[in-house]
Amino acid sequence: MAEIFRSLLPVLASLLSSVLLILAFPPYSLGWLGWVGLVPLFFAISGRNAKYGFFQAFLCGMIFFALVFQWVFEVPGYTFLHHSILFVYLGLYFGLFGLLFSFLYKRSGVTTALFASPFLWVSLEYIRSNMGFMAFPYAWLGYTQHEHPLVIQIASVAGAFGVSLLLVMVNSAVAAFVLTILYRSKTLHPMPNRPISNRGLTLIGGTSAFLVILTMCYGIIVVSKPTMGKKLRVSVVQGNIEQTKKWDPKQAEFIMQTYFELTRKALKDQPDLIAWPEAATPRAITRDQKIYFQVKQIAEEAGTPLLLGSSSHQKFSEGRSRKIEFRNSAFLIDPENRAKNQQYDKIHLLPFGEYLPYGESVLWSWINVPKVNPTIPGKEFTIFQCPTFRFAAPICWENLFPDLPRKFVKNGAQFLVNITNEAWFDRGVGPQHYVISSVFRAVENRVYVVRCANTGISCFIDPYGRITGRVQKDGKDTIVEGYLTRPVYLSEERTFYTRHGYLFPYLCLLVSAVMTGVSLWRVNRWKS
Repeated sequence: MAEIFRSLLPVLASLLSSVLLILAFPPYSLGWLGWVGLVPLFFAISGRNAKYGFFQAFLCGMIFFALVFQWVFEVPGYTFLHHSILFVYLGLYFGLFGLLFSFLYKRSGVTTALFASPFLWVSLEYIRSNMGFMAFPYAWLGYTQHEHPLVIQIASVAGAFGVSLLLVMVNSAVAAFVLTILYRSKTLHPMPNRPISNRGLTLIGGTSAFLVILTMCYGIIVVSKPTMGKKLRVSVVQGNIEQTKKWDPKQAEFIMQTYFELTRKALKDQPDLIAWPEAATPRAITRDQKIYFQVKQIAEEAGTPLLLGSSSHQKFSEGRSRKIEFRNSAFLIDPENRAKNQQYDKIHLLPFGEYLPYGESVLWSWINVPKVNPTIPGKEFTIFQCPTFRFAAPICWENLFPDLPRKFVKNGAQFLVNITNEAWFDRGVGPQHYVISSVFRAVENRVYVVRCANTGISCFIDPYGRITGRVQKDGKDTIVEGYLTRPVYLSEERTFYTRHGYLFPYLCLLVSAVMTGVSLWRVNRWKS
């Protein structure tokens, strides 16, 4: 019986890591578990061969992604078949981490493997988030610290990846001490003939302590600074239009009336900018003149620039025929006709929602992917220009990709307004994951981020990642209508991250490659 338990212990440890990591993310948000959630997984894969390390970490990853993203089931047409493909694919990244860790452990020892693990982890998070249409920039380990401003300020230097590296380094240090204790007890340690040296413990523990102290000191210094810059007032309008009603022609008048009434209420706060969410209008304002003039009228009545999301249609010639392109756009309506209405077309489209990768593939039919009306991506990083301020409006999930908001700020945006429609998530935790991403975009670029969502969560995030206000009703911030006006301070600061972007994960990729290559070279030399 004891032998059976001993053989099952690594599997149980992998499952425990899955549970701890799940609890670190919404809706539980027990961020402190991010500092220790990988320790059981390190125990499970330490001293194992590469295949076994891959299997244990793959199991951990599959369970984690399957449960942390169960809110995706709220999207119409999403089935268990789609979810199983998702969590198996994402679990592979955990599996690769386990494989590389076990490889380094076997070739170069436990100290090298533990010290390399933060670089391996960040490299795989970066790859997972930049794999074309398979990119999935959710649930980075660093995101578990979104409620801890002192910890996350290093994102202005290294991006959210820097926070992930810090957490994995601390997990490695804790695992090193746990494995040492188990080795000395000669009971459950997976490799009793490969102890961690005192020198190795000092290296990993000292490095972790140094990084934590440096991070906290930097966070204290940054957060203690007063917010500087010119102040303006921004109003967000949360219409709370059900997804089933948004495109129903019979609901057009109701939708527009809802936004008009909420906007008129917001005018009492004398805002300098009013924002409506993504796809706010029931039809494209470039095609429906009635809706366009209604929007123009409310902007003129307010005497304030109005930002809103709407579809746009543009004709183009193809031989003798003329076709229409559909775009997901943000428009800035100028009430005083000081300039032509400005338009931003969404650049980073949502696969399977706004386009099908590789067109009408047989594969998509086989897994029952619903057909979509293809949307044409934009190409320009538009900066909206007002007489006294400049801003950009990434649309929906574009704010999940750090490099896109970064380019807006680098090109001159003084703050960001993320307009989005998350109506299909109902009251699930999906919007919370989106808000976490916006928290880090604010810190990375040291600018205010304003979220304007159809059904919530609409909120204001300061340059230090603190939510300063959100649209609420009866204590709820989703599936409610309302508006909110808050001050926004304009920023001309350009952080290290804004200037240099993905430099940090590139360095992690380089370190991972070098450490893996050196381990392989050393063994080959020993064998020769």
